[in-house]
Amino acid sequence: MIDVPTAPWLHTLFDLAAWTAAAFGGRWVYRHRPASVTQLAQQTAPGYFVALALGAATGAWLSGSLNTLRLSTPGVSHSIAGALAGGILGVELWKWRAKITGSTGGAFVMPLCIGIVVGRWGCLFAGIADHTYGTPTALPWAVDLGDGIGRHPVQVYESLAMALFLLVYWPALERGRRWAVSQGFHAFVLAYAVQRFAWEFLKPYPPLLGPLNIFHLLMIGLGLYAVTWIARPVAAPPQPAPA
Repeated sequence: MIDVPTAPWLHTLFDLAAWTAAAFGGRWVYRHRPASVTQLAQQTAPGYFVALALGAATGAWLSGSLNTLRLSTPGVSHSIAGALAGGILGVELWKWRAKITGSTGGAFVMPLCIGIVVGRWGCLFAGIADHTYGTPTALPWAVDLGDGIGRHPVQVYESLAMALFLLVYWPALERGRRWAVSQGFHAFVLAYAVQRFAWEFLKPYPPLLGPLNIFHLLMIGLGLYAVTWIARPVAAPPQPAPA
């Protein structure tokens, strides 16, 4: 069993690190994939980002609190999974009103993915109080978060899973692979939904429908959303201008 030093302030530290790393990811996209940034600017307006922010904030606190308020020690909480789902819903409603039918999420994949990879370690080092810990296990990589119980390091599982996606996505984006350029955001959402759905079985969250908790159901919705978009025919990606 691995003893993990925990403190609530470590969550804040890793949140700052995640935002910083995500900003560098966004900078890389701006410099190396300017077409996706230009496309986003041409298709959207300030209302797009308002809808994104409101949707993400509402989804984060609503989904997190609906889960933690049902625990034995209820409390208000927030969730990156809910933020992703709420942000998508807000954006899609804005696009529907603006009659925009194409994908606008390509520029966000790198920052989001990097932010999750870094940020989940903050959840681990925040300890039991963060309510993101795993169920007990006797596996050799079980972590002790301060209560003497070996648990699945589900935060690390999620970080490594999204790092693996990044290792596939990043080279494909650099090479201009069609799936990464045209459907990168939906590939990211699908990868996130699949891995998060799996890890939810290793968390002591209260079930909502049979053995499934609220995040299982949320991931099913995100997965269906992503698959629906991926199945749609897309135009060929724009070719970079000659140097």
